[in-house]
Amino acid sequence: MDMIREGLLTKEEALARVKPEHITGLLYPRIDEKYLREKGIKPLAKGLNASPGAATGRVVFDADTAVKWAEKGEKVILVREETKPDDVHGFYASQGILTSRGGMTSHASVVARAIGKPAVVGAEEVRIDYDRREFRVGNVAVREGDVITIDGFTGEVYLGEIPTAKTELPREFFDLLEMADEIRRLGVRANADTPEDARIAREFGAEGIGLLRTERMFRKPERLQIFQKVIMARDQRERREALRELIPHLKRDFLDIFRVMEGLKVTVRLFDPPLHEFLPNPEDLLEKICDARMKGDEEEVGRLEYVLKRVRELKEANPMMGHRGVRVGVTNPEIYEAQTRAIAEAYLELRKEGKDLHLQIMIPQVCDYREIEYVKKKAIEPVLKELGVNAAIGTMIEVVRACLTADKIAREADFFSFGTNDLTQGTFTFSRDDVENKFMADYLDKGILDFDVFQSLDFEGVGELMKIAVRKGKEANPNLEIGICGEHGGDPRSIEFCHLIGLDYVSASPYRVPVARLAAAHAVLREKGVEFPEY
Repeated sequence: MDMIREGLLTKEEALARVKPEHITGLLYPRIDEKYLREKGIKPLAKGLNASPGAATGRVVFDADTAVKWAEKGEKVILVREETKPDDVHGFYASQGILTSRGGMTSHASVVARAIGKPAVVGAEEVRIDYDRREFRVGNVAVREGDVITIDGFTGEVYLGEIPTAKTELPREFFDLLEMADEIRRLGVRANADTPEDARIAREFGAEGIGLLRTERMFRKPERLQIFQKVIMARDQRERREALRELIPHLKRDFLDIFRVMEGLKVTVRLFDPPLHEFLPNPEDLLEKICDARMKGDEEEVGRLEYVLKRVRELKEANPMMGHRGVRVGVTNPEIYEAQTRAIAEAYLELRKEGKDLHLQIMIPQVCDYREIEYVKKKAIEPVLKELGVNAAIGTMIEVVRACLTADKIAREADFFSFGTNDLTQGTFTFSRDDVENKFMADYLDKGILDFDVFQSLDFEGVGELMKIAVRKGKEANPNLEIGICGEHGGDPRSIEFCHLIGLDYVSASPYRVPVARLAAAHAVLREKGVEFPEY
């Protein structure tokens, strides 16, 4: 920035000299490498560098313990074989996350990046024994309460506390990104789950929320019980009664996030995961049934046996390709109807307060235009019409068939958003968690793949499908807005591809928004032939 002010560099030349990793390096604390060298400290284990930053804390093995210890002022690292949505409250309480399984787009990786927590995943040397409350690496035992340090830049794990340092962001950081904004064509939005995510994203320059996930809203303990009633309902009447109880809770969450994003677009994705994720574990249920039988509580036995029967009915061989997303909206339209009502009521309340809001509702996992047609007419449009709310209705493009039939889908949608995590899974028939944990490294070492396709877009396969969808979608609906909200939306190489194929925006995790702003400007500069220094 000094060199620009002194006339030694143009803005374009200056932007070309700053790499995305320079931006990333300023956002997160780093391990003091000089300290490691001087003390001769070697890492205990190594995994994948899933979310940048360095963190030190006491080892805990479950989310509830993480919250309890954090409330007492302890800094903790959550250590799990792999994480699931029920663990998210532990993420927020922890300094960082370590898992022995999983890949760069596993649950732990995606959530950690979204909330700016350092994470090391897929550290296979780490053998966890939950019963003994310890993990082992070779002959070394690390017990709950012991201190470790994780490095989300390198994927390394250290015993004990390693000094870290975080650079305060200088004014020049923000000035440089404002220069990038003047040059870039792509819009930059954020993926967010909570008001805090939205606040951070806005501070980093996000121009809206490109993906507001709603499933977390159902997982808070008091809501989970209500939602389980929805799933267990014997008929539509019971289901609607339970959903009426749930709507005020959902509305409060939408109010909080909409307030933070006043004046900007917010794209709310309707319910996406399989229903079985919200029901108790079958093994736990069997234990409770045995306990109830021993106590002679036949009424409780009957209730639990019905729950177990429902859990088994909903169990799927491959949930990621099963009864989820719009398929739940088609078979249980009352769920989408309730979500739409909560969204619309929050919107109206804030409009009465004079707030400026731009609302978009997104339907996930669509493979046929008739799915959108059905849930719009059955669940979404009647509520919007009743309450007098205007909202764009669009869809995620994350199923291969959706790309190939994008012209038909575009006639039913106001916008597309590529969900490239699932689209990559479907294109390769790779299960991302299993692949990254088991054979991705082998494929990279042997040159079968040039890069991890879950970190950076596969232009030849997934990219070709995206091109087809963009071309067909725009031909059928010239006003169609098209973005991307998969993890690739924060990857510089993928962002340049999105620029070249004519997307309107990218949506990234809050802490990747600054990188996306710079990468979008770089895409324009490369197109203009600006020279980028090699260093």
